[in-house]
Amino acid sequence: MTIYETVKAAVTVRQAAEHYGLQVSRNGMTRCPFHDDRHPSMKLNEDYFYCFGCGATGDVIDLVARLFDLSAYEAALKLATDFSLDPDKPPSTAALQKPKRPMSRAFREDEMYCQRVLCDYLHVLEDWKVRHAPPSPEAEWDDRFVEAYARYALRVCQMLDYVEYLADVLTFEELEVQVKAVEMLMKDGTVAALEERLHRIKEEKRDEKREAI
Repeated sequence: MTIYETVKAAVTVRQAAEHYGLQVSRNGMTRCPFHDDRHPSMKLNEDYFYCFGCGATGDVIDLVARLFDLSAYEAALKLATDFSLDPDKPPSTAALQKPKRPMSRAFREDEMYCQRVLCDYLHVLEDWKVRHAPPSPEAEWDDRFVEAYARYALRVCQMLDYVEYLADVLTFEELEVQVKAVEMLMKDGTVAALEERLHRIKEEKRDEKREAI
């Protein structure tokens, strides 16, 4: 067994993340250390991580390599040292036993889909709230600022607060609450509507770039 196999069999991504100072929620979400992440957008699974914000992904060795600017081999050595692993010996049975999340594959896929769409839209709203804020109370409001702070099609007064609330539910609440939230988001069309809005925003940005050229 190589040092890579030994490390990955003995240390989960979450264990490494917490060991090196990342604050991880019960649902395995954390603020991504690889970009300016104001809300938790990195998902830590047992064998890999994925950031919905910047797209960073990889296994436990990749995580440590990026955290400390190391090669894969150096990262594996660091993990072996920090977790008192002997690369010449196979991991213990206890180390090989990884907890299984009590979720179906379909739920995990729906949950990650909801997380991705909500986080993407939240980043857009946060950017708009600052970049398109009116310079004075008398100034005309930009439509993008209105969308971030005023009434929208989902019947809430502040879209930004609402999306933040949904993201927090999927990050910090108990599993039963998350399941109900995901079912609600999928059935009532909320996430589908937000994904369509994100698609239109991308198209608008492309049009603006074409006009600028």
